Amino acid sequence: MYRSPVDEISFTLKQVAGLKKSLDEGQFEDLSDDLVDAILEEAGKFASEEVAPLNTFGDEHGTPFKDGVVTLPQEMVDLYTKWREGGWNSLMGDPEYGGQGLPVSLAAATFEMWNSSSMGFGVGPLLTIGAVEALEAHASDKLKDIYLEKMVTGEWMGTMNLTEPQAGSDLNAVKTKAEPNGDGTYRIYGQKIFITYGEHNLTENIVHLVLARLPGAPEGYKGISLFLVPKFLVNEDGSLGARNDAFCNGVEHKLGIHASPTCTMIYGDGYQGAEKGAIGWLVGEENRGLACMFTMMNNARLMVGIQGVAVAEAATQKAIQYANERLQGTSLEGERGKMSPIVEHPDVQRNLLTMKALTQASRGICYSCAHALDMAKTEDGKFWNERANLLTPIAKAFSTDVGVDVASLGVQVHGGMGFIEETGAAQYLRDARIGPIYEGTNGIQAMDLVARKLPLSDGECFATYLKELREIADEVKASNRPEFGDTADELNNALDDLEEAGNWMLEQFKAGQMELVLSGATPFLRLAGLAAGNSYLAKAALSADDANRAGLARFMAENLLGETKHLKRVAIEGAASLAALKTTLKA
Repeated sequence: MYRSPVDEISFTLKQVAGLKKSLDEGQFEDLSDDLVDAILEEAGKFASEEVAPLNTFGDEHGTPFKDGVVTLPQEMVDLYTKWREGGWNSLMGDPEYGGQGLPVSLAAATFEMWNSSSMGFGVGPLLTIGAVEALEAHASDKLKDIYLEKMVTGEWMGTMNLTEPQAGSDLNAVKTKAEPNGDGTYRIYGQKIFITYGEHNLTENIVHLVLARLPGAPEGYKGISLFLVPKFLVNEDGSLGARNDAFCNGVEHKLGIHASPTCTMIYGDGYQGAEKGAIGWLVGEENRGLACMFTMMNNARLMVGIQGVAVAEAATQKAIQYANERLQGTSLEGERGKMSPIVEHPDVQRNLLTMKALTQASRGICYSCAHALDMAKTEDGKFWNERANLLTPIAKAFSTDVGVDVASLGVQVHGGMGFIEETGAAQYLRDARIGPIYEGTNGIQAMDLVARKLPLSDGECFATYLKELREIADEVKASNRPEFGDTADELNNALDDLEEAGNWMLEQFKAGQMELVLSGATPFLRLAGLAAGNSYLAKAALSADDANRAGLARFMAENLLGETKHLKRVAIEGAASLAALKTTLKA
């Protein structure tokens, strides 16, 4: 059973991401060291004792659908109600609307625990909090007054409606229509697919944020607007009114996250006698819907990265526990004629240490990204906003790739039993696989990194970050701690690879050689994740006189970091081999 690693989460948050320095400098007003620990302890207890026991149950029960209704089991309803009443949905919400105004980084840490204990449960609130952010930034005061408090507290949940059958990652092709009624409302007509928690019985209302086109809107991205479309209309006194014409038409049968209803939504079809045309309200300006949605999506991308960390942590815990219990073969140190726990075999040890290193490396990246988002609200907002922008695609893509890799290694450690559903190892792999697809595929994250984030401030943002990572490597070198082994040299080599590949990308971008840039984007992002992640492991070891932390940084540096040399070569030179064969891929 999963146990929340509260001490490790707290340490990474404070010592690696930088929350401790911010607390010491009073940047978060009344938030103290002790209060952070108390919040994390309570979150860890709730995740381990309340959420985790329902993980397998939710996976097996699924999301039964009939006549436009998804009915989750009462156990899940009770769990969500208890979670909401505990104040967990409101951590980072605006105090004006019932929120607690706590840092993004602290909320991210709790979201790791919700998703480790049950990713199918944790993904629902993630979208609600994203919807809250979009409304806080772009909605009218009237819409805020009606909807925000209910959503901040979690009494109502929110969704993000982007994807259509013909419009996946490319939102140019969105066809959903919005027709003005002349009274400030709109009638929404169209279909959306893959809508997480689009229909359920956890809350009495669901607030959909829907991308649609107004009559005469420009083609492409510039003609998309954002609308708030509630499941139930809201009366003047705040009570629920008539059922809106926004219905679920079916749920997807997915590889994983079976406890999460992924819905096909139909707007404006007059289903079950509803008045035709779903009533909606414009959020932000006409034809500026993507700008509003990206407020929601950027933080959602970080939280999806957190999901990668979460499933990796849970898979690692399960694999280590199994490896200590499973007797098989006789280890080199074992007693002749007696079977040994498989944790004593070097190959299993290598798998487990790889899992631990990648999990903690990705945690360091994600928490550092979350801390940058918090710091962007300070006077030095430009610097920190660019840092958060630079780290977001790395946090999302590298960490979700790690989630899949680590969950797969977890199955391997379990051997044949890992392929059997009863052990639970397979569920982590099934659940993890959506992460590299969610909120913009990892290929899109890589393209975003090289084409939008590397060029920030003419490359200065990247150069400054690289300089900070080099300072960590230099500190390792200067420490002369033998338990670090060759960590400093390996880190510097990896950072050399990152610098060379990054500068090459910038040069090609400025020269307009986009095919070269995009061809190397994915290996470049992987390179950045490995170099940054290992740097954070080293930073953690420097922050504590702990031979085990130094040893883990050394293990990653000496066993996994050699990949960066190859990744650099592929990032810079791989375009030619792609171009030579791309015509063979056409059906």
